[in-house]
Amino acid sequence: MNKMNFNSKKETADKKERQGADDATKLQDEQVNAAEENATSDNVTDEGPEQKELEELKKKYDELNDSHLRLMAEFDNYRKRTLREKSELIKNGGESALTHLLPVVDDFERALQNIRSAEDIKAVTEGVELIYSKFMSYLSHQNVKPIETVGEPFDAETSEAVAMIPAPEPDMKGKVLDCVQTGYTLNDKVIRHAKVVVGE
Repeated sequence: MNKMNFNSKKETADKKERQGADDATKLQDEQVNAAEENATSDNVTDEGPEQKELEELKKKYDELNDSHLRLMAEFDNYRKRTLREKSELIKNGGESALTHLLPVVDDFERALQNIRSAEDIKAVTEGVELIYSKFMSYLSHQNVKPIETVGEPFDAETSEAVAMIPAPEPDMKGKVLDCVQTGYTLNDKVIRHAKVVVGE
């Protein structure tokens, strides 16, 4: 009887021990599953903002790339237009100047016709002087000015000495006595040097 009670108690203890082990294993499995679920949940949560940020960056990149391509196209069009305008300016730049010279040519033609049949030399001279005055006025409006040389000290920057002769007076040494060919400046830049005679 005692032996049976002992065996029964032992079986009960073993059963409780197995039950406890099973409960512990079950609890451990539940904890592992919970940890995995939390990890999965964290990964999903982390991937959401990263994916959104990646999409935003891609959108910004596309916008910047599109803007860059537009600017490149606009610059290329501007460059082509500038080259075309520059080419036209070089080709037709003298059009305005020549157009304003045509009235002077007309005056010369009329003067030549009158010279052939004119008997009054004084009238012809006055006509030529008027044409000359008109032409010089046109040059002045184009900022073309004659270089004043006679009586001035010789300046190699604006003049070219073609001859040197004895000065009629001591104070005329090194000064321009005569101008063989008038020099001109355009916007204060020498476009033709004056050819002068200098006293020595």
